[in-house]
Parts: sequence; C-alpha cells; structure tokens
Amino acid sequence: MSKEESGTSRREFLKRSAMTAAGITVGISAMNAPVLARTPGANDKIRVGFIGLGNRGTQLMERFMANPDVEVAALCDVYEPYTLRDRSMVDARWLEIGKVPTMGENFVSQPKRYNDFRNLLEQKDIDAVCIATPDHWHAVQTIAALDAGKDVYIEKPLTITIHEGRQMVSAAAKTDRVVAVGLNRRGSSIYQELAGLVQGGMIGKVRTARAYRISNMYPDGIGTLEPEAPPAGFDWDMWLGPRAYRPYQYNIAPYYFRWWQDYSSQMGNWGVHYLDVIRWMTGEKAPVAITAHGSKLMKDDKTIPDTMEVTFEFAGGMMAQFHIYEACGAAGINGGEVELGGTHGNLVSSQNGYRISPAKPGQFQTWKQLVEPEERELESNDQHGDLGIREDSTANLIRNFLDCVKSRKAPLCSLEDGHRSTSFAHLANIALAVGTRIEWDAETEQVTNNRAANDLLHYEYRSPWTLT
Repeated sequence: MSKEESGTSRREFLKRSAMTAAGITVGISAMNAPVLARTPGANDKIRVGFIGLGNRGTQLMERFMANPDVEVAALCDVYEPYTLRDRSMVDARWLEIGKVPTMGENFVSQPKRYNDFRNLLEQKDIDAVCIATPDHWHAVQTIAALDAGKDVYIEKPLTITIHEGRQMVSAAAKTDRVVAVGLNRRGSSIYQELAGLVQGGMIGKVRTARAYRISNMYPDGIGTLEPEAPPAGFDWDMWLGPRAYRPYQYNIAPYYFRWWQDYSSQMGNWGVHYLDVIRWMTGEKAPVAITAHGSKLMKDDKTIPDTMEVTFEFAGGMMAQFHIYEACGAAGINGGEVELGGTHGNLVSSQNGYRISPAKPGQFQTWKQLVEPEERELESNDQHGDLGIREDSTANLIRNFLDCVKSRKAPLCSLEDGHRSTSFAHLANIALAVGTRIEWDAETEQVTNNRAANDLLHYEYRSPWTLT
C-alpha cells in the first residue's frame, strides 16, 4: 500500500467512526463541560505527533493527552532533553531562566522520538501533528506536514511574515487536510457568544476598540549577554532554520526569542490574541490603514520596542488600538482585556465574562439610555484559578480540532482566520519599521502607498529551507 493510500484508508476509518459513534462532539453550547466527551473504542485513536516540546508545546501535549481518543505517536524537538522528556538533563542555566516544562509524562505506549521534524512526518501511522515551535518555523513545518498528508494544529502566531500565511492557506487549499490555528480565545464560550451579539447590535455600531499588553520589565528587560556555545544536546543550527546564522545567546533560547524580531515579537505573541477577538466580534476582515509608534527605552539585547502604540483604521471608519507597555506600569482596561466602544454602549470583555455600560449622551443629545447595563460572568473553576481564567479555552480548541479530524468539518479557528488575524501584528511591525502610515489592500495583500513596506512582507530563507 502506498503512503497516500495508507493515509487515506486511516482517515476514512476515523471519519466512519465519528459518524457511527454516539455523542462524540463537544458542541459550542457545551464548552463549559469536561473536555472528555466520550469513551472511544479500542481502535478509535487519533495518533498525534508533537513538533516543539518546550513550554507551550508541553502545555498543548498535556491537553491533547487529556482526551481518551488521542495517542501520542511521536515527539520531536531540537533539544534532546525535551525529546527524551528528562528534566534532569536540562542545562542549569535554562532552569534558572524558567519556562522549562516539568516533563515526566506517562505515555500509554512509548512514542517514537526525533530531532528532525522531517523524519517525524515520514512516520506513516501519524494522523495529525501539533506544531509549537518558534514563529519562524511555523510555515515551513505546516506546509511540510500538509505535503505529508497530516492534519495540523498550529500554535499562534501563525507566521513570522504575511507572505508565509498566504502560502500556507494556498497549500492547504490543495489538500483535504484539517488545519486549526491555536488562537485560543476562539475556544472561549464568552467570545463565541459575543461574536454574534456584537455583530447583532448589542452595543450599537462599534466605533472604537482597544487592548493592551502590560508587563513592566524595568530596568533590565531580557538583559545583555555575549554569544557563547549552546548547551549540550541543543541543535542551534536547526533551531535557526530558515533564519540567517548567528551565534547562540542564552537570552534568545529558550523562550526569550519572543523579544527578537527575527523570531517573534510581542505584537505576534500577545497582539494576535486580542486583535483576533476584536476582528471576530466586529466582523472585520482587515484594516485599510495602520499607524505605529514605538521605542526601546531599556538598554537590553532585545530588537523590538518595549513601548509601542498602534492604530488600525477600517473601511467603515472604526478604529482599533493596541498598546504594548513593557518598560513601565499602566492601568490597562479595568475588569477585562478588550474594550469596544459602540454608539449605544461600552463593552469590556475577557474569557471570564463581560460587562456592558450604557453610553452617555454628548452635546446636543436628549436621549437618556440606548442599552441596558448587563453583566455576564462564568462560574469560578478552581482547576484553572492559577491561570486567572475559569474555562480552558485551549482545551476546548483542541477538542474541537480532534472532532474535526474525525468529521472533516472546519475547525473553530481556520487557517484563513489565523492568517488574517496574524497579519495585524505583521502590519503593525511593518508600519513601525517604515516610520509612516501605511495603506493596506486586503485583496492583493500589498501596501499601496509605500514600496519599501512591501519588501518587508517576507524575507529570503537560509538554504536549504523553502516553502515548497
């Protein structure tokens, strides 16, 4: 049997199992229910390979493993202790930095282990892969997984460039694969409810939106370090992948890559979460113009601003703002993470609930109140109290992905949605880089008023890596 035939027959088996078994799907109305939806048969397992097993990759694997119809088939990471799941082997300086997973999982059967994702993708009995590598790897690995016939759960932010996102969408369109993007608020019952209510006129016409990322890292930021040899068992060249070679530093990997523009950004790390729910709740596809201001106020090694303010303009006149304050403290939004201002009222929301306040009449207006005050709050859940949330939206998103692997339906967060929302972050970074207001054509995905800005839609990969 060929590789293609083997993959197809297994997918058909999973699909038939999904249609004949009772109660397999956690519906949107049941998002507060336990993640475990049913007791599957002995052969009704989705075999998943995990690429990237650091902090976030481990969190995702734990949530996959909480589902009885999942079998961990393979593990892959460029750091050997992560692949072996042996914390005692982890470099002492990495342990000091933090964000090192506990590990020590109990697997029902021992998964195969790899240090090169391409070898994992050759494993024929894998149905799906979960990719949680640094941002600059996502496009290459997702397209390779699609080519190998695997369904994909890809962690946010989807890409490091806008060009990568469109290439991923195009690649997926040529297959019958399910691809879900880990913008976890898509799995939140609160935001699922609000997406319909806001577009239905809950607070009138939405005119403004805002959100913040506040983390006071004064005075040292990520610190200053010199290049040195990477820790034993860490394949630094493979970690860099398509990016240009540079010497290793301990404040790049692990985790600190979030503050280096070649590998990530805080616009990508945090901005995509909030900009996705703003776009989702308001029904907007993309901005038409972007203005960004930013500065680096701390003397550390990071290559992104620690203070940044971005304004997105939309065709209908709505304005959305995102603020990054990592060099100071700030108040943010009282009682929530996203705020929408409408003609009738104001909405403050988070994954835990929302609050609507009636708008007050301005000059020359005689009306008293156009909307009733309202509050909605999820009941407390001690299981997630340490995270500050009362519902595990990531677990909901993963359960939805697993159901879609069986039903072949579209997931809660599609690849197109992930691309459009991630583009907000990239456009903000591009606007800051060129130092001017840029105008965006969402159909051609080109900046129309600044040629230099279009040069930043992608970069030249280091050999041998390509998107094909």
